[in-house]
Amino acid sequence: MGSILTECNQFGGSPIDLSWFARYNLHWGNEMLATDTGVVGGALSALRQRQADIRPLLAASTCPGSYITADCYQRLRSELLKRLRAELPLDGVLLLLHGAAVADGVDDVEGDLVRTVRDFVGPEIPVVVTLDLHAHVTANMVEQAHGIVAWETYPHRDSLATGERGARLLLDIVAGDCRPTMAMAKVPVLTGGINGSTDGDGPFARLMRETKALEGRPGVLSSSLFLVHPYLDQPHLGSGALVITDGDAERAEALASDIAGAYWEARHELEPDTYSAEEAVAAGLKVEGIPIVLVEAADCAGGGASGDSVASLKALLALGDEAAASLVPVVDPDAAAKCHRAGVGAEIRLQLGHRLDPQWGEPMTIAGEVHKVTDGKFVYSGGIWDGVEGDMGPTAVLRCGEILVLITTHATYDWADEQWRSVDLDPIHVKFVVAKNPMNFHNVYEDHAAAIYVLDTPGPTPASLKSRALERMPRPYFPADSEIPDLRPVVLSNVGLYA
Repeated sequence: MGSILTECNQFGGSPIDLSWFARYNLHWGNEMLATDTGVVGGALSALRQRQADIRPLLAASTCPGSYITADCYQRLRSELLKRLRAELPLDGVLLLLHGAAVADGVDDVEGDLVRTVRDFVGPEIPVVVTLDLHAHVTANMVEQAHGIVAWETYPHRDSLATGERGARLLLDIVAGDCRPTMAMAKVPVLTGGINGSTDGDGPFARLMRETKALEGRPGVLSSSLFLVHPYLDQPHLGSGALVITDGDAERAEALASDIAGAYWEARHELEPDTYSAEEAVAAGLKVEGIPIVLVEAADCAGGGASGDSVASLKALLALGDEAAASLVPVVDPDAAAKCHRAGVGAEIRLQLGHRLDPQWGEPMTIAGEVHKVTDGKFVYSGGIWDGVEGDMGPTAVLRCGEILVLITTHATYDWADEQWRSVDLDPIHVKFVVAKNPMNFHNVYEDHAAAIYVLDTPGPTPASLKSRALERMPRPYFPADSEIPDLRPVVLSNVGLYA
């Protein structure tokens, strides 16, 4: 078993090198056997329950960015394959991946890994893959794997359970208990994550329940639903369903196509309503109660952005004397270093924002008092890195009147309020709080927010792709095209493995 897991963005963000993985999870060989959380921990648990002989290759995961550098990907890929070659012959291979990773020079990292592993082990050895439900599922992934299972929840709470499911499917194949035939059907729907929750009765939640209900039918081994990560400019992007049956390829295709058709019908519900930062702040001032959550989705580090936007901060500072207690996060290594050099209590003036990925705006000049400095360490309390230490790097809190700005050195994935708590700030008890994630803010504010406004601001992870022109994804696709006459899902299959 091996794992290389991150999500990439081809619109912007910062490159991912090996130091990014080192800040999160980077375990070579037997080191990964100590993992007890996340998709790797789940897989290990299921394999041990069945007394499997586990041969660990490597486990590497990190916060999303723009792309994996060529040197970094070459190191991880070559190590995984070298260790795999040393373990041959094998009864099966389990690859715990994401599905939306891109390396410098390699558009489809997961497809490259699955196809190369298949070349190593031959056509008979089972290869099972786990993916994030935001994967861009490609022909290489489907055609070269015996099975693919995806996370079922968003916010992502089931990475451990998905690892368990992937391991159990692999062991069932090895034991000869099933002959999985797999079909992925997708339609050209490219939407952000704002309305992609699997909780409640939203469009994606309804589709997920319909998809998972298929697993109760005889002969259906697994079903997965995908809301494709839309910040990849690649051909053949699409959202839809993947169904695995026990030896019935036609049924797998029919069931997956039915779900894909329902996905197309729900496309308009998946698009969010948005506000400019100025509109949202003005509206929030009129709302009684706290907090008012400003969702700056376009600067989501969890989707590959650099986290260095100051669009929301500018709108809040523009209130002047009317400014209310507010919390705003910004990634800016130079500004964080300047705060550390000045020390707590110092009054400083600095340039802030848009210096890691400057295409989305101009830095702003800001003055304030250094309120706090830390090493930026915190521990995740749930999600895909539950229990893992996060590292914002040298971090500072700058007080600008009523506004507190969290200035970090590194972008980090947001799960709940761990970053705020690490600097002794409570995001519930302020008027405005900026959340740079399209979904996980619900983990903190679902039961507390007086109002939530999704912002339309510049950045590589916009809430909607209505105004984003893709170069490599051919038209028509939604939301660029509202209607597509005679649309039929594109179907991918692994029947070639049994030819």
